[in-house]
Amino acid sequence: MGATEHVVVEGESEEEEGEGEERRGEKKEEKEDGKGGVDLEKGQVGAFVEDRSLERNEDQRDHFHVSMLQTLNPTNPLRIVINGGTRVATPPPSQSSRFQPPPPPRSQPRSTPTPQQSVTTLNSRRFTNKISLLLFLVHKVAAIALVGFLIFKGIQGLIDASNPAKRKEERVLRYFLPQVEVASLLSITLAFAWQKALREWPRVMVYFIIWCTFFMSLSAGILLICFQKPTTDGVGVCFIAFAIGNGLYACWVSQRVGFCFKVLLKALEPVDKFPDLNQPAYWMLGSGFLWMSLWILAVVGALNFYYPPLVIIALVLSLCWTTEVMRNVVNLTVSRVIALYYLRGMQSNTQFCFQRALTKNLGSACLGSLFVPAIEALRIVARGLNLLEGEDEFMFSCAHCCLNVMQSIFRYGNGWAYVQIAAYGKGFVKASQDTWALFERDDMVPIVDSDMTSAICFLTGVCSGSICVIVVAAWTATVHEPFTATISLLAFFIGYLMTRIAMALPHACVSCYYVCYAENPENRLFDKTIKERQELIKTGRDVVMPTPRVPRRFTR
Repeated sequence: MGATEHVVVEGESEEEEGEGEERRGEKKEEKEDGKGGVDLEKGQVGAFVEDRSLERNEDQRDHFHVSMLQTLNPTNPLRIVINGGTRVATPPPSQSSRFQPPPPPRSQPRSTPTPQQSVTTLNSRRFTNKISLLLFLVHKVAAIALVGFLIFKGIQGLIDASNPAKRKEERVLRYFLPQVEVASLLSITLAFAWQKALREWPRVMVYFIIWCTFFMSLSAGILLICFQKPTTDGVGVCFIAFAIGNGLYACWVSQRVGFCFKVLLKALEPVDKFPDLNQPAYWMLGSGFLWMSLWILAVVGALNFYYPPLVIIALVLSLCWTTEVMRNVVNLTVSRVIALYYLRGMQSNTQFCFQRALTKNLGSACLGSLFVPAIEALRIVARGLNLLEGEDEFMFSCAHCCLNVMQSIFRYGNGWAYVQIAAYGKGFVKASQDTWALFERDDMVPIVDSDMTSAICFLTGVCSGSICVIVVAAWTATVHEPFTATISLLAFFIGYLMTRIAMALPHACVSCYYVCYAENPENRLFDKTIKERQELIKTGRDVVMPTPRVPRRFTR
């Protein structure tokens, strides 16, 4: 305000001086007029020039005043007082137009608008599903503490000669630990063998995995039954029942195998552009092997603690969640690398994507690891109940009710969500909804709903587990037969989990192929495989295999 008042006072003094000059000029003009005016012929040119100079000085003062007023901010409430009157210092329109921002350009309609939000969200820095991340970290700290404590109890039991559990622990260490370690190493070897073979020969390996799983699970079941023990007989019957179901599934999906290996062949093409894409799987399998070794020592220590069965069940559940999170970390890493290649043509750094999956997207991996396996398993059960529809009205209503409920839940939690979690940093539920909405928009639900990739990856895990059962059961039966059933189940469990971690790479590639195609079907990186399949389904020349029904004549 002090600077403003100074300008006002200075303006007033200069205005008064200008009025005094004007009055003096008027008196001089009156004197000249009284003398009869200016006569150029009589040499009165100097008076005329003097008058002109006075007028120019007055014009300059007026221009200076106006220029000072023009430099003032139009929004400044400066008021200049002259002879009791007021006026607001506002610049003329010609000058004020210089200080006004130019009008915004008229928006022209674009033929192919590109949303800018997707570009910015590709590098989202927020953590997803923080509550799930916190729960997993708390669980992991508790699991590490429990494993450390149980290892200490196991060592204490081995040292203490008077401990009644000492002999049992020694037997477990001698006849239990070596088989588990061998099963872990064998499953890691089989995991990378399956992955490499599937990448090199997808056409052959789809058939081979389906039928090899059938024969291996059947062989494992027959071998366990041959030991003629109640425990091994029960486990063997489970393997044989699974083998029968696997054989029926192989016959049912025989018409879909051709489309499956076409998608696999196309989806695995970008893998060769990223030589280090398998490094996250190496790290996760190495970490899994170390944790598995400590875990089995904790199982030995649980024998020297209260309620050993409950403690071992808690350790098994913790191991399931941990290995599933490892698998989804690999899934998220590969999904981000491949999705950015499809969506933006970017050659992403695998190490950076791996760090992102271990930090910002780890919460979504933890949440998905809890619910996706359960949702998919219940969905399979609902489809199985749908087979019992027949003519029974009660079973008809129950089957459809269960199936509709699982279909609704599947929209809010599915395995396709990992692509958008990795690419855009969305939460698990939001990514599941958006991904399923893309499939519905592009009429891809029948195609992705009948996709065989997840089944192929599942069967490779079962096949590796069955091979581990055959090796470990035959070994254990010769050294300590009472442990045969327990070690067989544990070997199958380890073989399945380790193989699924390595098979996350082809699974993620296929998921990216479907989701990125649904987001931009006109991308030049995609061929006409999906489009041709959609046309065949619409025209009725290639029908997606529906869920088989029990013939009505057998339900009467």
